[in-house]
Amino acid sequence: MAGHFETVPGGGAAVALDEVEVSILRSLAVQLLELIGPGDEPGADADPLAALFAEGPSEPPSDPALRRLFPDAYGDDTEELRAAAADFRRYTENDLRARKREDALAVVRALDGMAGEGQEGSAVLKLTPDESRAWLGTLNDLRLTIATRLDITEDEESERLYRLPDSDPRKPMVMAYLWLGALQESLVETLMS
Repeated sequence: MAGHFETVPGGGAAVALDEVEVSILRSLAVQLLELIGPGDEPGADADPLAALFAEGPSEPPSDPALRRLFPDAYGDDTEELRAAAADFRRYTENDLRARKREDALAVVRALDGMAGEGQEGSAVLKLTPDESRAWLGTLNDLRLTIATRLDITEDEESERLYRLPDSDPRKPMVMAYLWLGALQESLVETLMS
């Protein structure tokens, strides 16, 4: 089971992770939270209806990784499509950011809940179906972010990364990207079975 998700009775998934894997996953999830940002939480005395219709940004983020996590809904071939994309972003990006934050927080909380559970440095993490979906979303967001940082835009480009020498400074990110991909694939297969 090490590094490979398996089904658990009643739905969900389980995976054995060692202390290093837990540390890496937690660090990456926290970095993702920092990248996404804290969000604009309405005050305790805020009108709930107004909060529901709060407007978000209309321009794409300047950070390439955030642009990949929050892409335009439409192409920008015409002024009309750019305007439609800005309107769509204005009314959806805050909710999408909130969901991505909630998913990443679910990952951090699950990993924090593993502290001290394992013997000889590893433990089994059991996830409910909802937690599994949050993990799947966060694993995907982490891979998209790392792929952007590594300039991977197509699957064929990732093939060249397999052949990087150990001395290449991108090697740790490449290893994380490949490992997250294996975890993501394993979780998808588990949830589909």
